[in-house]
Amino acid sequence: MANPNTKIAPRARRDDLVVQELADEVLVYDLKRHKAHCLNRTAAMVWERCDGRRSAGEIARVLGQKLGTPVDEKFVGLALRQLGERRLLEGTNPAPAGLASHSRRDLFRKAAAAGVLIPLVTSIMVPEASAQATCRDKGGACTTNAQCCPGLICDPALLTCRVPGGGSG
Repeated sequence: MANPNTKIAPRARRDDLVVQELADEVLVYDLKRHKAHCLNRTAAMVWERCDGRRSAGEIARVLGQKLGTPVDEKFVGLALRQLGERRLLEGTNPAPAGLASHSRRDLFRKAAAAGVLIPLVTSIMVPEASAQATCRDKGGACTTNAQCCPGLICDPALLTCRVPGGGSG
């Protein structure tokens, strides 16, 4: 039976993103959601080819040509699922059919045999600038050193931020 998602042509989201290409990965910062995403080489290659015209099967063929080894559409599907979950694709992109029937272990085994890196997207939340600027200045109330601005400590007796070694004043 043919994969019903073979004809779906995903499009990479480009608005409100800051993209930095590195040697073997791409860092993407989502300005709307304040999340940073690291796409490994394979995931980045898939994302870069999501132009709204190519299907997952076509992306797999292009990647296979680029890598010099056949790439299974399921690997592209795994990347598309991760990219979609992190809202790096436009619209809604269903997980490709057939992906759930294969365990991650099977995918890793197939990838290792083919010499292909499993697509991986890792993400972290990044606090907004206003959240980062909430440290307490000298004399500010505190209960832990983490609450004080850099270079200050929380005085346990006075429960205020102070310069280390400089007494409470």
